[in-house]
Amino acid sequence: MLGIINYALYAVFVISCVAAALYSINARRKPDPLDRGIFLASMNISMGVMLVTLSFIAMLLFSGSTPAVIVEAIFMVMGAFNIFAGLRSRSFYSRQKSARS
Repeated sequence: MLGIINYALYAVFVISCVAAALYSINARRKPDPLDRGIFLASMNISMGVMLVTLSFIAMLLFSGSTPAVIVEAIFMVMGAFNIFAGLRSRSFYSRQKSARS
């Protein structure tokens, strides 16, 4: 059972890495600032999911030593903040774009 969870976490990690890279590339290619903001916000969400997943992977792989727990907690907090900031930015840019149209 633990092996299935590990493989699922690795899959989520790889998918979020690829999604963050693709959103970053698409954001740099968009001339419209609102489209760029939406893609950068999506990239931020993907990076937050990547950090949270990385902290879960570290929790399952390493023993409960104090430095490992501190690093895992830092990754978890940073990931949660990235997800929150990305959702907030994405809703802001989406509202701006719909108001412009």
